[in-house]
Amino acid sequence: MATLSYLPPVKPSAIALGTIFTHTASLAILAPVFGDTYNRAKAADSKEEFFKSKEAASSAAAWGSSLVGSAIQTYGVGALINATGTLSYKGAAYLGSLIFMASSAPSFVSQIITEQRPLDTVAVGALARVFETVGLSLFLTYWGTRTNPFN
Repeated sequence: MATLSYLPPVKPSAIALGTIFTHTASLAILAPVFGDTYNRAKAADSKEEFFKSKEAASSAAAWGSSLVGSAIQTYGVGALINATGTLSYKGAAYLGSLIFMASSAPSFVSQIITEQRPLDTVAVGALARVFETVGLSLFLTYWGTRTNPFN
């Protein structure tokens, strides 16, 4: 029988604040999508017409999935901080860098070499991912992730 006892506990306030932190960083990438949706909403004849549109549905789906993904990512980083016993900012920066290299670096190398995307586009995405990994681990270390710091 599967139980949740194997998942390390993370302070709920750290998950909530980390979700906001990560979601804000990911919204920087999604800003063009929401800006375009906002312009179409202003151009629509009525609110009802806009809310029934495909753009509203896709924008809501992007926002919701980004929020859920941010919460899962925050829990994962907080759990790693707790599991590794990271207490210093230097350790948090190393841990965040390892997370970045494991999760994001391969896609950026592929975007530059294989897909030959413009470097400025790749750099914006990389900067956002650095904030989402290294920045998040530093922020969570500052806030604290342990449910009982005396254990």
